[in-house]
This record gives sequence, C-alpha cells and structure tokens, in this order.
Amino acid sequence: MQENHHPEETTRELKANLQSHLVQVVRDRDPYIATGGYFYVREYIRQQFRQYGIVETHSFEISGRTHENLVLDIPRGDRPGKPKPPILIGAHYDAVPGSPGADDNATGIAVLLEIARTFATETTRYPLRLIAFDMEEYGLCGSTAYATELAAKREPLRLMISLEMLGYCNPQPHSQQYPPGLQYIYPNQGNYIALIGNNPTLIDLIRISRIIKKTGLPCQWLPAGKKGHLVPDTRRSDHASFWDLGYPAIMITDTANLRNPHYHQPSDTIETLDLDFLTGVCQGLIASIRKL
Repeated sequence: MQENHHPEETTRELKANLQSHLVQVVRDRDPYIATGGYFYVREYIRQQFRQYGIVETHSFEISGRTHENLVLDIPRGDRPGKPKPPILIGAHYDAVPGSPGADDNATGIAVLLEIARTFATETTRYPLRLIAFDMEEYGLCGSTAYATELAAKREPLRLMISLEMLGYCNPQPHSQQYPPGLQYIYPNQGNYIALIGNNPTLIDLIRISRIIKKTGLPCQWLPAGKKGHLVPDTRRSDHASFWDLGYPAIMITDTANLRNPHYHQPSDTIETLDLDFLTGVCQGLIASIRKL
C-alpha cells in the first residue's frame, strides 16, 4: 500500500504518472482547428476522472456550439455538521492553434489528475471540486460560464485554485522577466512557482507558500488588488473569472511567457519541461490541500 512507500519511491511514481498524463495530453488540441486532438484529450480527462467518482458535464454555448467543462466532486469523509463550501481546483485543457501546449496547459491537467487520484482515498477538511475547463484560450469562456452559474445560485467556495502552466523552470540568472516594477521585489531566476491571489486569499497565499517551501521548492507570492487590474498580467487565467465575481481565488503558475520562451509556440513540447520541478509543484500542492 502507498503509505509504506519510501518518499523517493512515491516521488518516482508521481513523476511517472505525471509523465504518462503529459504523453496523452500534449498534442494540438485547439477546439476549432485541431478537433481530433481536442476531443481525444477531453475524453482522456473524462476517463481518468471516472476512476474516482461521477463526472458531471457542465455545458455552455459559444457561437451556437456546445463546449464542456468536466467536473469531479470529491466529498469529504462523513463528518457531522453543516456542509462546508468546496475548494475548487481547475485547469484548462484547450490549447492555442499550432501549439501542442505542453506547459500551457497539459502540466495543469496532469497535476489536476494526480490531485484527483491522491484525494479519492483521503479525507480532507473541505470537499474538493476538480474542474477541467474548456475555452480558456478564447477569453476564459469555460470558467466564466461556470463561475457565473455558481454566483447566480449564491454558492460559496472555500477557495478557487487555478493551475496554469506548472512545468517550466530556468535557474539561470536573469531568466525571469516581470511586469514593470516587480523586478525590484522578486528574484531574477525563473526557478520558483508563483502564487497570485486576490485580497481575500492573503492568509492562504502565506500558508500555501510556506507549505510549498517546506517541501523544498522555491515559491513566491503576489497579492493582486483591484481584481488584478493594476497588473493585468495577473489576470491571465481562469481564476480571473472568479475574482470578478468576488470569490477568493489563486493562480498557481510558472509565470508563462515571463519565463517560458516556448509559450504559445509549436516548441511548447514535453522536452522543454522540467519534470522534477513539475513533480515538486504537485507535491507542494498536495501538501497544501491536506492542510487547508
């Protein structure tokens, strides 16, 4: 049983699992141009989720065409008391035309699937809701449709976490760029994972960054006031749909094109990723979810 594994063995297994998800997901999968890859990846996620519970399809329409967010609820163990709001963890599965989207965002999907596998057999303090979002690259359409429905039903969330590009690392000096001003505060090496949250997540930002650092991975955090409008780069993923509706939300990211030269390029392939870094991110997140 997994409990008896040595940490190195568990790390090796996690890395192998992440790699096998990447092999399935990294392919052209733009919803309009690369429909074969797009449907393949969506069904792969559905089949993986199905091992851990009932998969709900949240459908929404764009230009007369139906798109799907895939939703897996992992309830807490049977505990008395009033139901607690879920921690929603999301990653988008679509990619831009002409890019196999390894970092953007096969890495987020791979980690989402490993979070599902880990917590399917563990009790957490809050229920988990895992969502593979569609149409992020077309203006955050999938997460906007979902968040809008949640808000209309007045459903609370403990926290929303967006997994957005988690696998590119460059320890070289000056490998990390920033929006103007931030370069004076943060390191110039692109070897950390970044947490970006709105004001209500401040305590979570501090806690999660502490937990991730304890696992041995460098971590930086940035509070984004005014729903991220002061630094527009902080709004570039599905968490922004939740910020706009007043939900507490955090993006976890390797900072995209501020570090990764393969962003939105045909060269965004598995070979450019650092799988040890990605495994570390996944371990840090799993440790954080256990403590939240």
